[in-house]
Amino acid sequence: MVIKIFKEYINEGTIRQISPDKERAQDLFLESERKFNLLEETIQKMDIRDDNANDYVEYCYNIIMFLIRAKMLEKGYISSGQGAHEAEVAFARNFKLNDSEVRLLNQLRYFRNGILYYGKRFDKEYAEKIIKFTHKIYQLIKK
Repeated sequence: MVIKIFKEYINEGTIRQISPDKERAQDLFLESERKFNLLEETIQKMDIRDDNANDYVEYCYNIIMFLIRAKMLEKGYISSGQGAHEAEVAFARNFKLNDSEVRLLNQLRYFRNGILYYGKRFDKEYAEKIIKFTHKIYQLIKK
């Protein structure tokens, strides 16, 4: 699945320009940090297994999306409506992600939707891949 460039989402109205909202952005940064720390703690206590892989995939998605939304708010952007999550993935290109990383983030978005609405199951191996990716993205975006 191809992700359009961010400007296209602005042109079609999925992304709107607003006044930068530093306070709300800070709240999202803090929530992302809390979720990231909980992810680490949960891995230490429970390990990663096939039977909890979906939980880790969802945690990671939420951590990354909170960071992206925080950065968007800092820059004065907000997304809404159909395609909003895809637009947020497109915004992630601003963090110098390469094409394969953008594709992985979009795949994560798609698969997380599969978990929520279709009961899709993932295994330990996929969860470990996404956790590793989340560590990288977290450090990159949090700067």
